[in-house]
Amino acid sequence: MRLIERRIGLLFAVFLLLLVAATARAGWLGTVRADELRSRALTQQEEELVVPARRGTITDRHGLELAVSEDAVTVFANPFLVEDPVTTARKLAPLLGEPESEVLELISDDERGFVYLRRKLDADRGEKVEELELPGIGTVVEPKRRYPQDHLAAQLLGTVGTDNVGLSGVEVSREEQLHGTDGRRRLVKDALGKPISIVELERSEAGEDLRLTIDAAIQERTEAVLADVGEVYRPKGATALVLDPRNGEVLALANWPRVDANDWAGAPDYARQNRAVMSSYEPGSTFKAFTVASALEAGLVDPSTPFDLPPQIEVADRTIGEAHARGPVTLAVRDILAQSSNVGAVKIAQRSGAERFDHWVRRFGFGTATGLDLPGEADGIVLEPAEYTGPTLGNMAIGQGLAVTPIQMAAGYSAIANDGVLQPPHVIAGAAREPRRVISPTTARQIATMLEGVLGPGGTAPEAAVEGYELAGKTGTAEKPGEDGGYAEGKYVASFIGFAPADDPQLLVAVMVDEPSLGVYSGAEVAAPAFEKIVSFALPYLRIPPG
Repeated sequence: MRLIERRIGLLFAVFLLLLVAATARAGWLGTVRADELRSRALTQQEEELVVPARRGTITDRHGLELAVSEDAVTVFANPFLVEDPVTTARKLAPLLGEPESEVLELISDDERGFVYLRRKLDADRGEKVEELELPGIGTVVEPKRRYPQDHLAAQLLGTVGTDNVGLSGVEVSREEQLHGTDGRRRLVKDALGKPISIVELERSEAGEDLRLTIDAAIQERTEAVLADVGEVYRPKGATALVLDPRNGEVLALANWPRVDANDWAGAPDYARQNRAVMSSYEPGSTFKAFTVASALEAGLVDPSTPFDLPPQIEVADRTIGEAHARGPVTLAVRDILAQSSNVGAVKIAQRSGAERFDHWVRRFGFGTATGLDLPGEADGIVLEPAEYTGPTLGNMAIGQGLAVTPIQMAAGYSAIANDGVLQPPHVIAGAAREPRRVISPTTARQIATMLEGVLGPGGTAPEAAVEGYELAGKTGTAEKPGEDGGYAEGKYVASFIGFAPADDPQLLVAVMVDEPSLGVYSGAEVAAPAFEKIVSFALPYLRIPPG
């Protein structure tokens, strides 16, 4: 009897201790951890999701879609509700395209009530995830950026990040217009984690559509021509621009190597750069047109003004000769430009003087970004006259000792083509800016006439001629700066810039080829034929009559 009483007493004591412990635990949970547990309970029942706005569509000038938004599926998890993490990870990993170990780590996180497992999955794979009906795993539809033309104008269009925000190209420069306004959505679930309602807290608003000045047909042809240049001359890169000099509209902006816009991360950094606006180079002889223009505009020379030219000229500590050795000659200004005489260009710049030369160089816009509606545009490098050393003026006269971007060169030539009025280049339709006069109509026509001679007999680029059309243009072959302050051995930029028809310019094409190899590197051999191919397509395509 006494033994039974002791056992009852012991049991009572145990129950009493358990009751005290339970009471203490309840008090601790209800006070010290109350906020944390309340938060965790809410995350198991409610999730607030950002609903990305649908980005606006980007089209070419004729309405061809270049960038669109389409539905994709984002997969997320509430780790508190995942019943069997190992099995869940094994089933999900193949559909998500992620390592099983990484999926397991995410859904085993006991500190968070919401984790993304995969953003913007293709719709068909997202549907298979939904069919699994895994506890704690949810999906939501998000817009995904897609580029229907794949490689076309990829560096111009740029790309967007996972959160639908523009990262480069037009996608970032027009982010505010394209992005729209993100919304918010609350997902309410039952105790088993199954969604029972979706509350639209704030509706998303789609971004605005954007139309470019780009013509997809000309862009495609230009990229194809650059691809041929890449195959034949194995350069480091190549860039081409096609503009309407009358209004500054950019009809094509192409870079080689091409980039698949739908696989942006798979391309090397160099290929992703929009070098038409971001890359500076020494232009070489294509710059001589501006050297001559400055002297004409100042009234120091006219097209027939003769210059006695020695085989080479000493400029401070530098000796500047011609591309091809010759004896002493007398050439008129027009022949100096047509034959691309280095010595003649130096003499013309010396007649202008540093201050006057600098004034006209900057008047054409060199040393300042054009303001094209694209990110990362470089200013180029143009020294102030006070910074000149002995050979600076002679170097700049022939397009060395300064750096320009392809778009600056195209804009400068467009002023010559457009009777001296520079229409700022632009790629967004309807975004034209105020034009400005750079040189007089007379000077512009004189330069244009001289540039016709470049493609004629005795000129430096008869390869660029197009049958039936009178064209004007200029070759350039520039050494590339080396790392030691001099010029790199065997590295050149070959270029050609021209417009058509010469007497009524409606089309301007600029081609730059960076480091052509195989022993062929001159602008006449490498860039001029590419110019001819682009122009031969664009002139009849745009229904510009011969003349």
